[in-house]
Amino acid sequence: MDVPPEDPNGPPPPPGEAREIRPGLFRVRMPLPFALDHINLWLLQDEGGFTLIDTGIATAEVRAAWDRLAATVLRDRPPIRLICTHFHPDHMGLAGWLAERWGLETWATLGEWAFGRMLSLEEDGPFTAHALAFYRGAGFDAGQLAKIEQRGNAYRKRVAPLPASFRRLHHDDRLCIGGREWQVIVGRGHSPEHACLYSAEAGILIAGDQVLPKISPNISVWPQEPEADSLALYLDSLPQFARLPADTLVLPSHHEPFHGLRARLEALAVHHHRRLAETFIACAGRSVTAAQLVEVGDGVRTFRHA
Repeated sequence: MDVPPEDPNGPPPPPGEAREIRPGLFRVRMPLPFALDHINLWLLQDEGGFTLIDTGIATAEVRAAWDRLAATVLRDRPPIRLICTHFHPDHMGLAGWLAERWGLETWATLGEWAFGRMLSLEEDGPFTAHALAFYRGAGFDAGQLAKIEQRGNAYRKRVAPLPASFRRLHHDDRLCIGGREWQVIVGRGHSPEHACLYSAEAGILIAGDQVLPKISPNISVWPQEPEADSLALYLDSLPQFARLPADTLVLPSHHEPFHGLRARLEALAVHHHRRLAETFIACAGRSVTAAQLVEVGDGVRTFRHA
């Protein structure tokens, strides 16, 4: 592509276009049908083509945007590999479709591929029955439960059939992409085994949803693992990122690239510890449901995929 590298904090590209923000690293932005209306994807120039980082959600609009990329930046350098940071539909939703289109291997951690594959195969009936029992126990009222029942397995509706096989990523794996080494750093809490990619040579962290510049990732408990301590997993995973150099450029999946990783990690930890303290106070001396705790304090700026 003959477009010079841009300021990573410049305007984002429209859907179906790729903008080079560092040599060999392109930013793509895809639309989402949520309040959080976009996701950033990344193209890394590799030997003989591109490595894709994440996919976008499985909608006709996003497929059309990939068609435009196929006719432009990917025309002479087609994708040779797909890496999915985690299983959420905006990140893995078109993995099967892209893998089939270009004959790609899908790379992901076991926890992410397995969770996404499981959810994508579950029929509405069993999924909804289990979800209703979980949310009823959490204190949802009749109106909220009716919405759960009506929605069914929303995950399955937002993904193309996920790949039946994958290439497993492990924490601290080292991948060679375009002649550079990228280290896999696994975060937890937002999803089971979220894969971030760090290049010491480039000074870049592809952070996915693990570290976002303006909002906290959604730290929640799924009906499939009702006793999960997701917040502890998330907070325990943050210090490993604080060890990266202070001038690291962070490429998040939502909002804009940023510097100031350590300050952002501290802000996220303080936010969640404060909210946890408010929760403990609300629970003192009385029985409280999870649904009632949602109303505690000043609210949490998060986003929901489900």
